[in-house]
Amino acid sequence: MEKKIRVLLFKPGLDGHWRGIMTVSKALSEAGMETIFFGFKTVAGVVEAAIQEDVDVIGFSVHSGAHLEWSRELVEELEAQGARDDFLLLVGGVFPEQDHVELKEIGMDGVFGPGTLTEDIVAFIEERTGSIKID
Repeated sequence: MEKKIRVLLFKPGLDGHWRGIMTVSKALSEAGMETIFFGFKTVAGVVEAAIQEDVDVIGFSVHSGAHLEWSRELVEELEAQGARDDFLLLVGGVFPEQDHVELKEIGMDGVFGPGTLTEDIVAFIEERTGSIKID
């Protein structure tokens, strides 16, 4: 019996555009994943919570234009905690297509822009974590 995939989602800083991440959160929950929406938090607080909660995935949504900076900060904080390889990292939001490559170079495992189907995000997580979600 394999464990449920555990996902922690958050919005960095004061970026008030939350509709997309809430839609993704609902889709992941409906797909059988345990989803924690951590709200508007600092990266350090998110990393601490992700370690304590033993999640498999950390995902965040950015619409402020600071997606590269937030991604770097997340990876740097995980590295400082010795936990970079413990999590699948996802970022979504409205940002230029040409930034997708740099986001992956920074360390984001999955990059999702506008129009991404929630089914594709679910499949990506399932494929990358290798876990089967059970109730």
